[in-house]
Amino acid sequence: MTGMKGRLKSERGAELIEFALVFPLLLLVVVGIVDFGFLFQRMEVVTNAAREGARIAVLPGYNQADVRARACNYVQTGGIQLTGTCPTPSNLTVNVNMAYSIPMGGGATMTGKRVEVVYTHQFLFLGPIMGLFGGSFTNTPLRGVAIMRDEVQSAGT
Repeated sequence: MTGMKGRLKSERGAELIEFALVFPLLLLVVVGIVDFGFLFQRMEVVTNAAREGARIAVLPGYNQADVRARACNYVQTGGIQLTGTCPTPSNLTVNVNMAYSIPMGGGATMTGKRVEVVYTHQFLFLGPIMGLFGGSFTNTPLRGVAIMRDEVQSAGT
């Protein structure tokens, strides 16, 4: 009988059971960190694509199609997979405002260009897992906006 009592009071294998209980939560945290890293990388690419588009927009001799093509090209070379081909993929939109007024303070304004790049991000790991708990983390629009002043002065100033 003392052998059976000794086995029941033994703590052999307790670490394995504790690890089996904690491991799914640890795995979820690690996968969430990886997924957030991918999200942050895509956000930076979208922001820089808006800057590149705005830079092309303020240069003389370029039109809206050139701005869209440059922003789309930057997104593709940034490693983001697009559904469809540039300049009109289905998960990327580039909005260009070629006559944007930039307030300078004191009532003065400057002319500039505003470029907005919106990319619909598909979550990799965390989205389907959170969907099991009633969350809707499968698609998130990432938005990058850049405003730059015109390089050449307008004829009126």
